[in-house]
Amino acid sequence: MSISNPEFSKSSVMRPVSVTGQGIYHHAPTPALVLAAVGVVFGDIGTSPLYALKECFSAEHGIPYSTDAVLGILSMIFWALLMVVTVKYVIFVLRADNDGEGGVLSLMALALRSSKSERWQYRFLLMLGALGACMLLGESVITPAISVLSAVEGLEVVNPGMKRYVIPITLVIIIALFTIQRYGTAAVGRLFGPIMLVWFATLAAFGVMSVMQNPIILYAVNPAYAVAFVAEHTLQAYIVMGSVVLVVTGVEALYLDMGHFGRKPVRLAWLLIALPALMINYFGQGALMLADPSAAENPFFMMLPEWALWPMIGLATVATVIASQAVISGAFSLANQGILLGFLPRMQILHTSETERGQIYMPMVNWLLLVLVIFTVIQFRESGNLAAAYGISVTTTMLITTSLLAVVMYNEWKIKPVFVILLSVMFFALDFSFWTANLIKVKDGGWYPLLLGAICFVMLTTWYKGRRLLRERVVNDSIRLTDFVQSLLAHPPHRVDGTSVFLTAHIDFVPVALLHNLKHNRVLHKRVVFLKLSIWDIPYVRDEEKINVVELGSECYVVRAVHGFKETPDINHVLALLERQHGLALELSDTSFFLARDTVVPSNLPGMAVWRERLFAWMMQNAAKPSDFFKIPPNRVVELGTKIEI
Repeated sequence: MSISNPEFSKSSVMRPVSVTGQGIYHHAPTPALVLAAVGVVFGDIGTSPLYALKECFSAEHGIPYSTDAVLGILSMIFWALLMVVTVKYVIFVLRADNDGEGGVLSLMALALRSSKSERWQYRFLLMLGALGACMLLGESVITPAISVLSAVEGLEVVNPGMKRYVIPITLVIIIALFTIQRYGTAAVGRLFGPIMLVWFATLAAFGVMSVMQNPIILYAVNPAYAVAFVAEHTLQAYIVMGSVVLVVTGVEALYLDMGHFGRKPVRLAWLLIALPALMINYFGQGALMLADPSAAENPFFMMLPEWALWPMIGLATVATVIASQAVISGAFSLANQGILLGFLPRMQILHTSETERGQIYMPMVNWLLLVLVIFTVIQFRESGNLAAAYGISVTTTMLITTSLLAVVMYNEWKIKPVFVILLSVMFFALDFSFWTANLIKVKDGGWYPLLLGAICFVMLTTWYKGRRLLRERVVNDSIRLTDFVQSLLAHPPHRVDGTSVFLTAHIDFVPVALLHNLKHNRVLHKRVVFLKLSIWDIPYVRDEEKINVVELGSECYVVRAVHGFKETPDINHVLALLERQHGLALELSDTSFFLARDTVVPSNLPGMAVWRERLFAWMMQNAAKPSDFFKIPPNRVVELGTKIEI
């Protein structure tokens, strides 16, 4: 059974549905929201100082050491944080909220909702959003690996002989992190803000101490140093841009987590806390390198006084775990949205909090991520080796965000075309420069996120297209519901007590489960409900406007329950709304739910390549049962199988 129209019907946009972003902290005062945002939103970008500047001065880049080179690269970092994070994301992208929600899939839905483009352009936007989601999921694999590795590598600064313990300790931390996901993060999440506030304060404190010893580094705020560096070392500067982009890793989290905290707290947290602390720390690392060129080996930890090394290794490890936790939670959210938008098969979703609707746990996603992260750590072994891989996943998503944002600016915000073009060209030029600089590193590790993204994209598009083909096959062979019911009621079969609910993907056609039931059982319940669970391209739908009921006569009803793409349909909630709003009381003990269990048979019919049809059939076979996904009591479910060729 399909839960939504994979085409994302644009007509739904005009329906009078009231929505609201229902973030988990929306009722908290702004200071509390700012503190929470510091802990959840900026964990990833906040741990970038551990490895970003070190990678910029990697010996492989061949940059001759000089004061101008240090000032030039620091200037590039300064303006990357200002232009990419502050201007593009904080000022513009955060405005593109889809009824309070953010993230690449929300932006895609907003672009689709406001787009009046042709069918092929419409599908192109869908695929663009899917690709962005794939790259973000790839980032969910790389972030825990590079973050925890970079923190534990501080042991090498304390004692070079401890290098052999870095990998085992990293793996233990990562395994523990993924193991505790099943218990939820609500309680631990309350500690994220204060801990990350201490982290940013510490970054700023040690940065100030270092800058005071060599204040000449502050000249790097002048963009002329970046321009001069690029002019003098054009090739090396282009290559080093692939490492400069590491200072903006995690930038998508600002947008993805906007729905939890709201636009204003995220902006305040960035402008008042995260940005100043990061800037000061990067300048502190640069000041150290001006005094001691050998510090380029690990400027973050070598900037610290000896007494602070062990405490900072511990604090850095905790900070990287928090950064990884935020990314993992984001992966759960993305996968959930992907399921409801028709890009992924149903999976088991567990809600880990009774009060915070955004707290979910997806076992299959969790354990798959764990396996991939462990493989990543063992394969790359050092944070430096992962830098190229990290950059490509981040910059690809940034490019996609810029492309979708241009559509929203023009269609939704009604900005004049000339300004849309100017802004889009500026953002695209920055993103494209970073992206191409990282493509140079494909053979050095950049292949990894591209491979992960390609595999994910093939699976998402295969599922999406397979569901569309399946729907077309079913519709072509279906009978119109109203005509069939009228004919059936004119000469009804024997009617038995109770209620039958037939879950259907198409309210206009007869569910296959009903035909099978009549064929084999030759009875019809006294009350019949045809139920369609729809997903619209908005985050949330108010309870008052979720349910629509049409009576066909003789106690036969068509019910459409509408959900947003950030909601998980729950049959118990739907039944409660039916009774409360429409007086249609369905007792579970007296209700049977009939579902069609489709078995896909690959064939040579036009549609997809046979290998993709086999992949789709395998995905469908291993998808979670509709009864489990929609929380239907197992003892009230009747499944009737059917085979369909695609």
